[in-house]
Amino acid sequence: MKKSSLLLLLLLGTTLSLSAYERQTIWPKGKMPDAQPHQIAAMSIESEKDPKFKPDKHRVAYLEWFEAPAKEVDNDGCMILISGGAYYHCVDMTLIDKWHQELSALGFQTVNFVYRTPRAEGIPYYQTAWEDAQRAVRVVRAEAAKRGYDPEKIGVISMSAGSHLALLMATSSQTPAYEPVDALDTLSCHINWAIVNAPAYVTTDADTGGTRARREGYGPEIKLSPIFKFDEKTCPMSLHHGGNDVYSPNGSTLVYRQLRRMRIPAELHLYPDKGHGAFGFERGVEFMRQMGYLPPLGPEEKLMDRFPNDDARDSVLKENVWPEGKMPDFNEQQCVPYIEWHFPKELKTKAIQIVYSGGSYTGNNPDGFEAAPARRYLNEKGMTVVTLKYRTPRPKGLPKHVTAWQDLQRVVRMVKSEAPKYGLDPGRIGIMGCSAGGHLTLMGVTSSRHKAYLPIDDLDKIPCNVAWGIGIYPAYSLTDGLEKPNVGGGNADDAILAPEFSFDLDTAPMFFIHGDSDPWAAMNSVKAWEKMRAMGIQCELHTLAMRPHCFQQKCMPGTGSYNYLDRIWEFLEKKGFVKD
Repeated sequence: MKKSSLLLLLLLGTTLSLSAYERQTIWPKGKMPDAQPHQIAAMSIESEKDPKFKPDKHRVAYLEWFEAPAKEVDNDGCMILISGGAYYHCVDMTLIDKWHQELSALGFQTVNFVYRTPRAEGIPYYQTAWEDAQRAVRVVRAEAAKRGYDPEKIGVISMSAGSHLALLMATSSQTPAYEPVDALDTLSCHINWAIVNAPAYVTTDADTGGTRARREGYGPEIKLSPIFKFDEKTCPMSLHHGGNDVYSPNGSTLVYRQLRRMRIPAELHLYPDKGHGAFGFERGVEFMRQMGYLPPLGPEEKLMDRFPNDDARDSVLKENVWPEGKMPDFNEQQCVPYIEWHFPKELKTKAIQIVYSGGSYTGNNPDGFEAAPARRYLNEKGMTVVTLKYRTPRPKGLPKHVTAWQDLQRVVRMVKSEAPKYGLDPGRIGIMGCSAGGHLTLMGVTSSRHKAYLPIDDLDKIPCNVAWGIGIYPAYSLTDGLEKPNVGGGNADDAILAPEFSFDLDTAPMFFIHGDSDPWAAMNSVKAWEKMRAMGIQCELHTLAMRPHCFQQKCMPGTGSYNYLDRIWEFLEKKGFVKD
């Protein structure tokens, strides 16, 4: 690689000083394909703010190399930074600066890629930028030996139109964007991973002219743009999108689904109430750590070891769910359902979180790893938690979830009724469950107007709707996995949401988190998110690359599966549920 790198550098005709902010044009003189006289290669802060800017001196796309990372943190990787600007400008200098500083501190060599804008004429609007991108990756790969990083450890981070370009780089490197101009073009132009923020023009209601999604990415005829080939060199990705982005977040969900079909590890991060922008840089760092592009912060740790006791709890109170002799659909083989109120030592919010575990509807344990750490964490935050032991195993002669659903509806009414006497807010109650408990959460969130049982007393006059739900790797949510793991991974178009979810007018916003490698597939969460967005309900979603079912039971510091409780609390704060 060293000899070939030197040869290619001579072919490029560049003089390199390896100083900070060093510019390197990527095309030999007179060899840049599809040169158009109206196009320049410059960040808008230079082309629009510098009175001395001369367009004729800025016609060729270039790389701007930042300083090498400090030796003590050097991780042998390189990150290409790509600005957005609708293919009319390269505008995101603030983001470029942020990414450069933070990624360099993490040990990456960073390089800003400045492609030609405004849009090409007479050819696809992205064509010259794509040509520049393929050439830029080849230059970066050729520079690896000299600059001290692995030529197969090249990632990109991008925004908006730059993310459209990044998707082309990530999915379509085997499709030549231009005819070879010299020996450098014998190198591969694939990248090894991508962190893709708010990709524009991804769906077929936006791709033809590079516009906002005219149908908001909805409709049975709307697909992924065919320009993305998803070839054999398609790389792992972390996709980030605001739920209210006019450049539809459905583009990111469709990209994620295609990556799943190809069994390529990926993450999807969707942020409620956010418009067009770059969100969740920390989630991208967690993705890189999970994938091994960054060194681990430490060995994996058991969740129960991290939350071993109830030191933040003041007291606990146990209650049966049903009055004697009034339990609907009594099955003698099932356990007796009960709740426990866990009051914090220092009450900081009047909101209440109801928590329960999974267990395939064959068993459930409010003191196991799916429930106890969450209640302890929330008690530490000053929140009251109610844990539920619902009826299991599965009832005879009824669908698997019916008696548990009856228990949940009754419990929500109990908690609403009793909240005021503890100084708590009956209007701020959320439900949280894992696996089968995640399915139960979807029942509670989407179907509270649907009676699970006939009223037995005045308590049942109280509505059983909730303010929010937290679905942790929900199972049984799609028709390809109603009883067992999802047969097709939930990726097929005919794998639709289970018919028991009503999605009624009291459907509440949700937080979803799911392992990408879960056989009870992450698409259970993604398709529920898509449905709720279509209803105008803004939810949050995170999938976690390479993580299985029960992703949190044992996991590595600095990754999404380790920090999942922090994400839940952030959701509750952002939505205003825990603010008094």
